[in-house]
Amino acid sequence: MEELEARHKKEQTDLQSRTTQKMKTATKKTRKKVQAECEALERDLNERHTREKSELSRQSSQAKPDNERSSVEAGTSLETGTSESHAKIDPGDSVEVVPASQSSDGPGHVRKPNRQKARLARRAAAVEAQATEAAEQAATMPDVRGQERNRIAAALEMHGLEEKDIRPDGHCLYAAFADQLATIGITLPAADAGLPVSSASDVGYETPDFRMVRRATAVHIRKSADHFAPFIEESVEQYARKVAETAEWGGHLELMALAQICGVKIKVVQGDGRIEIIEPLDQERSPDVQSVWLAYYRHHYGLGEHYNSLRPATGGSQPESLRSER
Repeated sequence: MEELEARHKKEQTDLQSRTTQKMKTATKKTRKKVQAECEALERDLNERHTREKSELSRQSSQAKPDNERSSVEAGTSLETGTSESHAKIDPGDSVEVVPASQSSDGPGHVRKPNRQKARLARRAAAVEAQATEAAEQAATMPDVRGQERNRIAAALEMHGLEEKDIRPDGHCLYAAFADQLATIGITLPAADAGLPVSSASDVGYETPDFRMVRRATAVHIRKSADHFAPFIEESVEQYARKVAETAEWGGHLELMALAQICGVKIKVVQGDGRIEIIEPLDQERSPDVQSVWLAYYRHHYGLGEHYNSLRPATGGSQPESLRSER
């Protein structure tokens, strides 16, 4: 239980850091939405912690006979005769009566209470009570992870898509976008990645990885500083450096940049089944706009928000929603 509580505390600290960063980057228009997302993340984390405590309680119940024996030993209270040398006993302390044949202090002598054993027994009882309460709370909570999973699955079936699982880390948005570029055959512009055009073929831009997508996003944010500055509370240069050089999570702002870089329409399947569409501002540069499909999870993954790449489902005809834009 101590290890679980330590991990829960660390996850709470990490989440607080993430939500603080989100609130910092929120604008006046998006502040309420961002705040609602942060509250949802905190609520989901608390629900997961409650479920984990409940599971730990279930596992510990298998060792209940041993706990009961410890409790009996800790709470035993015995009559000790009329000896005036009896030690003062606090409630909950365990005592042991030594037979006269084993004691040099006379029949019925009481040894000093075992305070450590009593403390351990009280702590075990408190942990069990806490776990029981957590289990009762978990039983009344909705399965938000399951609901999100089912709604996204229904949306994917409707649009003839299947998921390409992306590693759940801070790079998932960029890795999912890189997989989409490789799937639909779009080349990431070398200029937007901050590299000489002559080196584009040397680094394999036909199949870019998340690092290249990160660099391209950072370069575009710098080039379009006037457009992105209103959405960023820190300097554009500092923000772009974090995008390019760290595992900072990406979101709507980065998707806007990627839509502009590649001239694609980005369709994001949300956890409630709806589809959010992000379009490039300059439609003239690509008259036949292609679509990039991503799935966005808020509850299903332990680390929080996550993006997966969506590909046309195998073994079936391509829906009209995909054929008309591909």
